[in-house]
Amino acid sequence: MPGHRNVERESGPGGDVDQQPDDNSGLTEELISSMMAASRLLVAISARALAAVDETLTATQLRALVVLDSCGPAKLAALASGLGVNPSTAMRTVDRLQSLGLVDRRVNPDSRREVVLRVTDRGAEVVARVLEYRRAEISVLVERLPAEVRAGLARGLRALNAVADEPDLRAAGPSGAGPARVSDVLAAASGEVRPRRQDR
Repeated sequence: MPGHRNVERESGPGGDVDQQPDDNSGLTEELISSMMAASRLLVAISARALAAVDETLTATQLRALVVLDSCGPAKLAALASGLGVNPSTAMRTVDRLQSLGLVDRRVNPDSRREVVLRVTDRGAEVVARVLEYRRAEISVLVERLPAEVRAGLARGLRALNAVADEPDLRAAGPSGAGPARVSDVLAAASGEVRPRRQDR
């Protein structure tokens, strides 16, 4: 019959029950695929930005610079947590950045056994140039979207950032001991984090 929707019927205690088709799973899969494609696009933009500014740096080294530049001086354990890596991996990254003059280490005045890591002025300049390059590319893409699409995308991304802090996601990862907040790590990776401290 024209206009008639096919529905599945299921017998139950009260008789036949109409079962509406569930489209949520298909929409979820489409959304996941779209987000993964978008993440690959952002990775490509980040790679181009890094190569344009300093092709000797790796993505992990840049992330370490961004964390230190945005959050101020930090201990090695805090940096490792922010990067989602173990301290030995973080130390190798710091060693490389220090050799390039992008990070320095100073003894913690409150505990002579501890070392505090700081981004140098040169390191901060690298971060600023990479983030500016990346922001410019993203701005071009966003401006190509219709206004109503931009508004919906902004709402969706805000909601996504909000659920990224749910307790069951905070310990995500093979070790089950992730960083304190997923959004903090995502923000550090993108450069959209707290204003940089000036006490270097």
